[in-house]
Amino acid sequence: MELSVVYSRAAAGIEAPLVQVETHLGNGLPSFQIVGLPETAVRESRDRVRCALQQAHFQFPDRRITVNLAPADLPKEGGRFDLPIALGILAASGQLPHEALAQHEFIGELALSGDVRAVPGIIPAALACTAAGRALVTPAASATLAAAVPGSRIVAAEDLLTLCAHLNGRHPLAVQDHQPRPADPAQYPDLVDVAGQSLARRALEIAASGGHNLLLSGPPGTGKTLLASRLPGLLPEPDTHEALTCAALHSFHDSTGLQHLWRRPFRNPHHSASAAALIGGGAKPRPGEISLAHGGVLFLDELPEFSRQALEMLREPLEAGAITLSRAAHKFTYPARFQLVAAMNPCPCGFFGDTEHSCRCTSDQIQRYRQRLSGPLLDRIDLHVSMHRLKARLLLGTQAKGESSAQVRARVLAARQRQMDRQNCTNAILPESQLAKLWALQPEARQQLEEAADALQLSGRSLHRSLRVAQTLADMGGCTSIGVPQIAEALAFRENTHGP
Repeated sequence: MELSVVYSRAAAGIEAPLVQVETHLGNGLPSFQIVGLPETAVRESRDRVRCALQQAHFQFPDRRITVNLAPADLPKEGGRFDLPIALGILAASGQLPHEALAQHEFIGELALSGDVRAVPGIIPAALACTAAGRALVTPAASATLAAAVPGSRIVAAEDLLTLCAHLNGRHPLAVQDHQPRPADPAQYPDLVDVAGQSLARRALEIAASGGHNLLLSGPPGTGKTLLASRLPGLLPEPDTHEALTCAALHSFHDSTGLQHLWRRPFRNPHHSASAAALIGGGAKPRPGEISLAHGGVLFLDELPEFSRQALEMLREPLEAGAITLSRAAHKFTYPARFQLVAAMNPCPCGFFGDTEHSCRCTSDQIQRYRQRLSGPLLDRIDLHVSMHRLKARLLLGTQAKGESSAQVRARVLAARQRQMDRQNCTNAILPESQLAKLWALQPEARQQLEEAADALQLSGRSLHRSLRVAQTLADMGGCTSIGVPQIAEALAFRENTHGP
């Protein structure tokens, strides 16, 4: 038979649409042509495939070879089609049985020696292949990562020759079944390392309990970064869907690693990062920092030092939990449900309000510095905390040490469970259409909130976010309704919007 069909998967964002690699051997002058909207890297596979087949001691047919990557209107990129193209040529020339190919899907880049190299986007391919009921043949370096998908059947291919022996039935390769979640939980930095800062620790627990965004303001050396890095350790372990989504996003940058699986991500981009680096982009859009932080924490240190354009682009993802990147030929939507933790100094020199260092900034400089953050962006941050420098005796002593992450995490899990039982989501992302139905606001608390909203000139968004924080405080205290104490504490964190 001079026609063969091999199944593979393209990469389209975090999706993996099916691609049929059709190979035809015709009469005429020897040639090798690939059609079906291939990019340069795909067209270059002709030389890689030819050398790999020859190195594996297969006969390369001196025929007119036409390879069609269907559907023709789907862009194809990368070296992920090298392996299915090589197998298609072998099947069309009678060197491989067609029956063995029908129950598999193949992804992998070929080295000139015939070795199979890892490619990005293996998790989406494994998910789609498992849903289709076929086994996935992957590079050996990516097999463990692909096997994390429940119900998957993964065949690890070291090189082309070994894989062909498996498909011919001579030396079958073992099929890797689903790899369950490790018994040992992921390790994070411990909150016990943070001395003092009781108000900031309280805000961190509230943020973890309700999924709220947090802004820490204070002089240098007060522990803002230290606190922020402890937040992932307070969050519940990701479920299977969250873990696989996170791994799929990270697989664009790391095609073999398992370090991002079963861990809450903590992303800490430098303030020189561009808008495209934060939200994603490029001619072929790739996920940015906000998507790589999906399910975890995005920490922006020195918040006012980020470009105004980059910060303003965060506004929509903070509300929607996703980002859509549109280009002339591509349009991809990446998840971006993260918790924002930001840190800033109170002024350009950093010592405004510091009892031990005098501030050198003028009032105009301080005002311009704070105006780098727009009101709409600050509205989307639920908790605003001012931190102060601790005395050396407190930093060096043991009496200032607080609770460990394990102790705080137990309370966080209890509060989150109440939210899951009531509304199946955290308070921070509860849709506004359900807010009025679920809130149990005491009359005194309602009156206090109305008066405070008028006095502080809170926007509608700020009002709703303050109520969400109050609901989280009620859940943390095991209360069935929102009272005056919860409203007062929630508003206290909102009053610190403009720092000390």
